[in-house]
Amino acid sequence: MSEESSTFDSVLNLCQHQHRRIVLGLLAEEQRSLTLNDLTQAVLKYNHQTSITEASEDVLTEIRLSLYHIHIPKLVSKGLINYDSERELVEPTEQFDQVQPTLSTILDADPTLEAPMTL
Repeated sequence: MSEESSTFDSVLNLCQHQHRRIVLGLLAEEQRSLTLNDLTQAVLKYNHQTSITEASEDVLTEIRLSLYHIHIPKLVSKGLINYDSERELVEPTEQFDQVQPTLSTILDADPTLEAPMTL
């Protein structure tokens, strides 16, 4: 299997869950570090189609915990992001930049995500 094919499969696997697609898409669009709160709001907007003022505290907590315990650690383990838990800051890595063309292709195929993604 070629390295390019392996990279595509790896990114495709990471994009299986919509929360991770939202996080990766937003990081690609913004090209900067984002807070856990930023990402929680983005998942709320794109996955639940509701604003922060209309969301229940339970929904916000569920999204935040899933990002913190599941999705962010998975992206960190694959080297695409760094996470500073003290500042609750997610930062794209150099490896993220390298897979961005593959990521863009996958995200463009997702009919549930509007382009460009915004906070």
